[in-house]
Amino acid sequence: MIGQKLSPILKEIEDSLWEFEAEVGQPPLYTNDGFRGGIKIFISVMLDKMWDLQEDENMSMEDRSKMAENCGSEVMEIVRKYTGVNTHELYGSL
Repeated sequence: MIGQKLSPILKEIEDSLWEFEAEVGQPPLYTNDGFRGGIKIFISVMLDKMWDLQEDENMSMEDRSKMAENCGSEVMEIVRKYTGVNTHELYGSL
């Protein structure tokens, strides 16, 4: 599955970020494309782990759908609140 294929790459990115932050101490200066990619990666891994929780709790598909929608809305709000970026506009530029 794609998660198993990408996990080593994500781990390498994580390690690189820890190293950069420890040694450089400055912002990494992501582009808008990089920022958008980071959001996509975050929401993908979040929804994957959410699915595990939903399976453990034997949730109905209706409740799973509502939970996923709420998660997406909350991520969108966090991004807007702390960056001023509207994710609808960010993805609308594709």
